[in-house]
Amino acid sequence: MSETQLPVMKYQVDGPEDAPWLVLGPSLGTTWHMWDRQIPELSKHWRVFRYDLPGHGGAPAHAAASVADLADRLLATLDGLGVQRFGYAGCSIGGAIGADLALRHPQRVASLALVASSPRFGTADEFRQRGVIVRTNGLEPIARTSPERWFTPGFAAAQPAIVEWAVQMVRTTDPGCYIAACEALAAFDIRGALGRIGVPTLVLVGAEDQVTGPAEARTLVAGIPDARLALVPGASHLAPVEQPAAVSDLLLMHFSTAWQQDTSASIPVLPLVPGPAAPAVPFVPVAEIAPTAPPAEASAPTPDDRREQGMKVRREVLGDAHVDAVNAAADGFTEDFQELVTRYAWGEVWSRDGLDRRTRSVITLTALVTSGHLEGLAAHTRAALRNGLTPAEIKEVLLQTAVYCGVPAAGAAFAVAQKVIQEETTPPA
Repeated sequence: MSETQLPVMKYQVDGPEDAPWLVLGPSLGTTWHMWDRQIPELSKHWRVFRYDLPGHGGAPAHAAASVADLADRLLATLDGLGVQRFGYAGCSIGGAIGADLALRHPQRVASLALVASSPRFGTADEFRQRGVIVRTNGLEPIARTSPERWFTPGFAAAQPAIVEWAVQMVRTTDPGCYIAACEALAAFDIRGALGRIGVPTLVLVGAEDQVTGPAEARTLVAGIPDARLALVPGASHLAPVEQPAAVSDLLLMHFSTAWQQDTSASIPVLPLVPGPAAPAVPFVPVAEIAPTAPPAEASAPTPDDRREQGMKVRREVLGDAHVDAVNAAADGFTEDFQELVTRYAWGEVWSRDGLDRRTRSVITLTALVTSGHLEGLAAHTRAALRNGLTPAEIKEVLLQTAVYCGVPAAGAAFAVAQKVIQEETTPPA
């Protein structure tokens, strides 16, 4: 799909038409309204562009496969408005989008603020299980527990209207787009690339954030050259909602200083209110991009290529915890067999384009029941849930095996699958 064909993001623009652009990115499960309390101040100085993630806030439900896909859609939307260079602040997955832009399109990003963000969000297993829970139970369990993830207990108790607003934001999100965003976060990992972020960066985090807290913020600051850390007291994950004045002041200071030092900015910054001068933020110039060499002729995949691809697919389907346990148990006698499985089963067969993963899971479940190898059924029931099968569909697969493989085999399979499904699809308390 070419850039011009990318779905346009739903957006809102505020502020003077001749001011420099500032883009604000939302957290997963929220809408652009999470930034409402920053707009009165920020829109005095910038042309503020806010956007909704796919399927959020009534935006078209065109699910995105990755954080990079979301970043490309955002750029395509900005291109349509003639916006070439901009400051960017994003919360959580919105921060991941900003970091991706700074890495892949540094010439577009004048300065960056990462709010409640992380170079890697939890573990891939956690986000894929969240997708399983939503696919099975809908978004209601996530909606009910969102206030405790987003706000401090004191704020939630004192602001019931805001708590209800938060719950409704999640409830009205498209489940398929929410699941796709979970998959995007499961695959997001820029820990090894932080040193290549070369724009002035502020890392802002609530002091009581239990989702992406101060530890993750310090990892970002340690990895990004000359990044600055701002810890907001009395705030959890949605610091812009819980401590709006503090967040607004920090963003005003950061982006004003960065724009003043950005020699690529053609639009002067509007003056801030009188007060002490903000400390200078060192600007790291972006290196010139060398001409791209002509693509080399494609060569046949090597065993190492197949192993790398196989390990990637094996982890995506079975989960990090399962693969780590298998690898830890391997010794000099079994490690060659595990290498064979990774290269052949996962690097060649599971990686082929001819069938999607849902279909491969149906075949695998059937084959395991048919052969009586129920020791692998638990892992592949989890894999089937991750690959998009619902518990109802897994039940139908096992019912079908009862006809062709025998009732005893199917009965034993039902017992294994039922236990796994209960574990994987039970919403958090």
